Amino acid sequence: MTTPSARAFGTNLVAMPTPMNSDFSLDDAGITSLVKHLVDTGCDGIVVAGTTGESPTLSEDELVRLIELAVAAAAGRAKIVAGVGTNDTVSSVRRARLAAHAGADGLLVVTPYYSRPTQTGVVSHCSAIADSTDLPVMLYDVPHRTGLAMTPATLIELAGHPRILAVKDATGDIPRAMAIMATSTLEFYCGSDELNLPFLAAGAIGIVSVVGAVIAADEARLIAAVRTGDLVSARSVNAAIIETTAALNGAAPAPVTTKLALVELGVITSATVRPPLEQATGAEAALVLAALENRVPASA
Repeated sequence: MTTPSARAFGTNLVAMPTPMNSDFSLDDAGITSLVKHLVDTGCDGIVVAGTTGESPTLSEDELVRLIELAVAAAAGRAKIVAGVGTNDTVSSVRRARLAAHAGADGLLVVTPYYSRPTQTGVVSHCSAIADSTDLPVMLYDVPHRTGLAMTPATLIELAGHPRILAVKDATGDIPRAMAIMATSTLEFYCGSDELNLPFLAAGAIGIVSVVGAVIAADEARLIAAVRTGDLVSARSVNAAIIETTAALNGAAPAPVTTKLALVELGVITSATVRPPLEQATGAEAALVLAALENRVPASA
C-alpha cells in the first residue's frame, strides 16, 4: 500500500502489551525482545502505550522509556505509534510532545473518556494534540471503553486536519465505517480482531490487532489476501485463527491474555500486569493455552 496512512503507520499493526517485571517496573529486556519478535513475525507497525499496553498505568517517564526502547529495537523495520490520548487535553498534548521527542513515528489519540465532552469538544481536543507536533495522528474510536463515540460528522471534520490521517475503529459498525470512507479521506484500521476480515473487505487500509502479538504472520497473510482480491484464501486464514482470536480477546482483558501467551511462547519472561488488572485465573489461562496448542499456522 502506498497511501499516506500506510506510509505513516503501516498496515499490519500490533497493539503491544507492555512487559513488566514482578515488581511492576518496566521490563526493558522484555520490551526489546517483544518488539523484535513482532517485527520478525510480520508486523510493520507497533502501537505502544495503548489499551493493551496498560496506558492508564504508565507515567510520562515510562511512556518515554517505552517509546525509546521500541524505536531502538524496531530499528526502522516497523513504525512505532504511541498512545498519548487521555481525558485531559493539556496532559495529552504534553505526552504527544514527549512521544515526538522520544522518536515515535505517529500518535494514537483516543476519545476523551469519563469527561465525555460534546462533539465540538472532541474536535478541539484531537485538533490540539494534532497541532502540538509534526507527527501523523490516528484517532481511536472505542465507545464501549470511553462512553463516547465520535459521530461521522466529527470524524469527517477531523479528517480535514493535515496530520489526522486515520482512525482505529473499534465500534464494530461496518456500514457506518463504509459510509465515512465513501465521503472523506480518513482511512480506517480495524480495531476489533473478530471483524478484521469484513473490515478489510469493506475498505479498511489495515488493522490494529491484539491477537497480532501472537499471530502477526497470519494477520499479514490475511491482509495480503484481501488486498489481492483472494477472498477464498482470506477466509481460510481467518478460519484458522478464530480460536486464538477468541481466546486472546475474550478469556480475560487483553494485557492479561497476551502476556500469558507471550510467556508461553518464550518471548517474554513475566506475565505481570498492573492493578487493577489481575493475573489470569486457572480457567482463563487454560483457554489461552488451549488455543495456542490447537493453533495451526494459516496459509494463503
